[in-house]
Amino acid sequence: MRTATFTELRQHAKTYFDAVEDGEAIRVLRHGKPVADIVPVAGARRTPFWKRPALRLRIPGASLSKAVIREREESDR
Repeated sequence: MRTATFTELRQHAKTYFDAVEDGEAIRVLRHGKPVADIVPVAGARRTPFWKRPALRLRIPGASLSKAVIREREESDR
């Protein structure tokens, strides 16, 4: 567990909260005594939208790429 003074936490809050988002716990000290623990929320791990599984679109019939290839082959004749 990482420790930080109250003043350090105020001055560098973004750095500490980024660490908490990455799963690290922070213990806050005031006058050398622990006053708070900042811990990540259980199950709230943030996944960027571009890494989340996407919805797969399925359309019955021929695939678009096969239809384009077939059309190109027919136009070459």
